[in-house]
Amino acid sequence: MVRLTLVLASLVSVACATPFVARTMHVHERRDNVPSGYVEDGPAPADHVLSLRLALAQNDFGALENKLYAVSTPGNAEYGQHLSKEEVEALVAPSSDSLSAVKSWLSSHNVSSGPISPAGNWLGINVTVKQANTLFDADYTTFTHQSTGAQTVRTLSYSIPADLKNHLNLVHPTVAFPVKSFGAPTLKRSRSGSRKRTATSVAPASCANVFTPACSQKLYGIPTAPATQSSNRLAVSGFFNLWASLADLKSFLKALRPDIPDTTTFSVELIDGGQNNQDEPGGEANLDTQYAVGIATNVPVEFISVGEDNSDGIDGALDIINHLLGKAHPPNVLTTSYTLDERDVPFPLAQEICNAYAQLGARGTSILFSSGDGGVSGGDFDDTQNCTTFVPTLPSTCPFVTSVGGTIGVNPETAVDFSSGGFSNYFSIPSFQAADVASFLKKLGNTHSGMFNRSGRAFPDLAAASVNFEIVLGGEFITVNGTSCSTPLTASMFSLINDQLVAAGRRPLGFLNPLIYANEHAFTDITSGNNPGCGTNGFTAGAGWDPVSELSQNELDLVMRTENVMDSNRSRV
Repeated sequence: MVRLTLVLASLVSVACATPFVARTMHVHERRDNVPSGYVEDGPAPADHVLSLRLALAQNDFGALENKLYAVSTPGNAEYGQHLSKEEVEALVAPSSDSLSAVKSWLSSHNVSSGPISPAGNWLGINVTVKQANTLFDADYTTFTHQSTGAQTVRTLSYSIPADLKNHLNLVHPTVAFPVKSFGAPTLKRSRSGSRKRTATSVAPASCANVFTPACSQKLYGIPTAPATQSSNRLAVSGFFNLWASLADLKSFLKALRPDIPDTTTFSVELIDGGQNNQDEPGGEANLDTQYAVGIATNVPVEFISVGEDNSDGIDGALDIINHLLGKAHPPNVLTTSYTLDERDVPFPLAQEICNAYAQLGARGTSILFSSGDGGVSGGDFDDTQNCTTFVPTLPSTCPFVTSVGGTIGVNPETAVDFSSGGFSNYFSIPSFQAADVASFLKKLGNTHSGMFNRSGRAFPDLAAASVNFEIVLGGEFITVNGTSCSTPLTASMFSLINDQLVAAGRRPLGFLNPLIYANEHAFTDITSGNNPGCGTNGFTAGAGWDPVSELSQNELDLVMRTENVMDSNRSRV
C-alpha cells in the first residue's frame, strides 16, 4: 500500500498579513511514488484551473460519534432519538477560529472561498496551477493513465502553514489520484427478448439458476403487502453514467411482480451534472432500481444520479452525502453498489468520507454498501492473484456503514467465492463487533499471518443472495452476479421494516450495525464457503462471525422481526 506520511519541509516564504512576514510551511501529505498505471507527462499548464476542496477541522466529531452510538444501540436511553440537521451541523461545523484562520490565509493570496457542505466543514476554491503551486508549495503535474489515456493533474506532495495544522485536515485533489471503481455486476446473457413469467411459478429449487423477486420473498420471508408510509424513502446511488431505465423497470415488474402495477416507478435526483439518459440504460442502475422497487413494495424509491462535474469519483461520493445532509428529511435508507480498494484512497480523505457517513447515520439513515467482488483481493474478481497482502475495500471498512457480502444457493446458502471481506488497514475494530472478531481470530490462529491487519474494522456485516439475479436491460432479460445484487436486496428489506416502524409512530432504524451484532439470533449463520484471493483460499466461513459472508437474513417472517424491533424500542421514541 502506498503510505502517506507527514514530514518536515524546508522553510518557504509565503505572503501573510503583510509582504514581510514569512510563514513556516510543513508538508501535510506526500506520496512516495506515482500510482500504478499512471505515467508522468510533465508540469501542468500554469493557467489550468483547479477546483480544490479544503476539509476543515470539525468542532466536536467525538461528541457526534458518541451520539451516533447512543441513538443506534438497543437498550440505550437515547435509542432511536436521531439528531436533527441543526444538531449534527453544530457538532461538525468548524470552530470560528479554524474558519477565520484558513480564510485569512487564503485571502492573503487573493483566493476567495465558500462552503460546499451544509455544515461548512468543507470549503471550495478555484485557483490556477500557478496559484496552487505557490499556495501549497506544490508541484502540480499532468499524469496519463496508460490503459485509458485519461489525463489528470495531481501533485505528489503539498504543504500548509504550520500554524494551520490543527485547523485544516486536508486539501483535495492533491495526492489522491482518480481511482478505479468497482461494483458493476457481471452480466450474463439469458434468453433474449421479452418473455412472460408469473411470480408464483418460481419454486425455491429453481432459484439457484435464476433468482427473482419471488425467490427473495420465499427465501427470506419478505411480505408482498404494499408499504404505506410516503415519508419512508429508499435512495439508490448512481455513478459513472450508469442510468436507470423506466421502460426496463416496467417490463421487469410486468413479468416478475405482476401483483403490483407496472406503472410503479422511482423519482430521480441529479447532482454534479448528472443525467438519467433513457436511451443508454446501465446494468448496475437497472439492477439496483428494479430490485429496490420490486422488493420494497410501494416504498418510495429515489435514484440519485451523480454526474462527472467533480474532480474524480471520490468527490462524487462526498457530494451525494452532502446532498442528503442538506435535506431537512433525508431518506431512511441509502444503498450503494460501488466499491473501491481502501489502499487507493489516502487515509485522511478516507477518514473524512467515513465521518460524513457518521453524520448521515446520526440523522437516522441506514447506509449500506456492497463489500466488493474480489474475495480477499479487493473489489475486482479479475485481479485476485496480483497482491501479496489482503486488500480491504472502502467504504465497507468504515465502521459507520453496513457492509453487505454475497451468498450462493438456496438450501442451504453458502458464501460465494467472490464476496469481498477482511480487515481494514485504516479503521480500528469498533466496539459493536469486538467480541465476534476476537472469537474469529482465536479460531483462525496463525493462518494468513502478516497478510491482514488483525486490529482493523472487520467486514462484511451481513450477506444475502448475489448470483443469477434476473433483470431487464435494454428490453432483454439477463442474469447478473455480484454483491451489487445482495446490497439493494438487503436495503429493501430494512426499508420494509422501517415502513412498519413509521406506521406505528416510531423512528426508523438508522445506523444498523449495533442492532445487527446485538441480535445475531435474528439472522442465519452462513457456515460454509470461502473468499479466495492473493494466491490463497482467503477466509473460510464457519460458525459465528467471519469475514466471508457474516450473517444472512433469516427465513423468519419480516413482519415478526419488525415487531420484535418495535417492542425493543417501544418506549424510546
